[in-house]
Amino acid sequence: MKFLNQPTRNLFFTGKGGVGKTSVACATAVRLADAGKRVLLVSTDPASNLDEVLGVTLGNHATAIPAISTLFAMNLDPEKSAAEYRERMVGPYRGLLPAAAIRSMEEQFSGSCTLEIAAFDEFSRLLGDPKATAGFDHVIFDTAPTGHTLRLLTLPSAWDGFMQQNTTGTSCLGPLAGLQNQQQLYQASVKTLGDPAVTTLVLVARAEASALREAARTSGELAELGVRNQHLVVNGVFQASDPRDPYAVALERRGVGALAAMPKGLQDFPLTILPLSPNGILGIDALRRLGKADPTGYSSTADSTERVDGLPLLSELLDDLVAPGHGVILAMGKGGVGKTTVAAAIAAAIAQRGYDVHLSTTDPAAHIAAAMNDESLPNLSVSRIDPETETAKYSAEVLGKAGKNLDPQGKALLEEDLRSPCTEEIAVFRAFADAVAAGTNKFVVLDTAPTGHTVLLLDSALAYHREVTRQSSAMPEAVENLLPRLRDPNFTRVLIVTLPEATPVHEAAALQRDLRRAEIEPYAWVINQVLSPLPLTDPLMKQRQSHEQKYLREVKEVQANRVVIIPWQIEPPIGLQALSRLTHAELTPARS
Repeated sequence: MKFLNQPTRNLFFTGKGGVGKTSVACATAVRLADAGKRVLLVSTDPASNLDEVLGVTLGNHATAIPAISTLFAMNLDPEKSAAEYRERMVGPYRGLLPAAAIRSMEEQFSGSCTLEIAAFDEFSRLLGDPKATAGFDHVIFDTAPTGHTLRLLTLPSAWDGFMQQNTTGTSCLGPLAGLQNQQQLYQASVKTLGDPAVTTLVLVARAEASALREAARTSGELAELGVRNQHLVVNGVFQASDPRDPYAVALERRGVGALAAMPKGLQDFPLTILPLSPNGILGIDALRRLGKADPTGYSSTADSTERVDGLPLLSELLDDLVAPGHGVILAMGKGGVGKTTVAAAIAAAIAQRGYDVHLSTTDPAAHIAAAMNDESLPNLSVSRIDPETETAKYSAEVLGKAGKNLDPQGKALLEEDLRSPCTEEIAVFRAFADAVAAGTNKFVVLDTAPTGHTVLLLDSALAYHREVTRQSSAMPEAVENLLPRLRDPNFTRVLIVTLPEATPVHEAAALQRDLRRAEIEPYAWVINQVLSPLPLTDPLMKQRQSHEQKYLREVKEVQANRVVIIPWQIEPPIGLQALSRLTHAELTPARS
């Protein structure tokens, strides 16, 4: 990995969900620690899986990794960070203020915005305060999927800008009160991010057009923020060893084509190519082997797990999904598992049956247009919940209602409140509620954001009114009825999308637990890109086919009441014709 020839102190790993950021970040940390460096590995992803990859239970504080004495790791867990942050803000007043005042303060520190601020506060401490990581030679950040990463990295500038303009010291949201005294720390964070002698951004992608486009977009946006010391890693590159296997040949051809058409903005970056692993990258030994010349060295024998055959295809869900005649279908899961593809395929299939369908996304890194190949159906509408647009719309509405009768000073205070970065979270959340409400007279298919962001969004339903009523006396009907609609199995069908691999399956299981705590019961699991039904002959592909069996069995027997699969497709599922193959009862025929 070329960025390790002269590694900077801070290394950030970012990219589209599911490209292997965590594996590459962990392998980097292991390599530096093996070289005798003291390394701190930090995940800023709300859906972190560092624990599973490293085989150690992690928390909000640096934990030693037993296998390597100089390696430490931690998760910036938003909920724990928020609890600690909330207590720092409220604790000093317990016993001094009336109970009602304490309850009011605690309400101000509820909701998803507090979670994000708290995680950001920890992030800035590690990045901007030299004392916080003084005992380490390198700090490695395994960042969240791209949309959340960009939000996280822009927050230092956003908060700093907000506080400079906030001349009155007031805010619509309580969490900001704890940030006023830390401007110097946030300014140090911005400076550190932009210093090429100190910080390197490693863009991780797959040899896929969408992942490389996402890397290029991320690169440009971060460069505008001053983060210009960038390197590119293309992970999971496959080379077929059996030219008679049409699936192996197709997979190699996709990778070659994607690399040949790499976006211009990435072409001049230092490039590291990592080969596809036959098995999952779990454990220190596997991390040490990542990127070695002989990828078959991971395992010389096929997995002995008994095959799981006969799992139904996605097509078998359609009759039941359309039976109510309207409602909401949510495609949820870890980044990179194919939620957009599944949502687009289901929306197109329902529309082709003659129903009115609206397809939308709450994902900050939306790819619906690419999945549809900009094609259309007469009764299928497509949109994206755009944060900037929704924030402007929401702010205008608040100013029009709450600000109508205010004097100039009061209106200035309200405008100041609305400049808070938290306003975006409220606006996007309300747009999500409006999208769900539209399911009362049509089908609405929502491609939701990656797991962590989605759960934070759903959690907001319970706390939203405490925030929005600061600016408006009335709660919108869509917000008031959101949770009842999500909990109604006759109105909302949640599809948990995953891959037959360890991390996606276990992330999906965690998501299912979170949904059930919110009294939302998943309708079915959709396992995407399954190799099991395919007549493979390529050795590495057959090994991956064997390796996936234990995860198919785990979903079938432990995690889900209803399971369907989508076999791996020779042709990429882009455009209406290709998407229709995913909802057709027959497998794609093999062809070279």
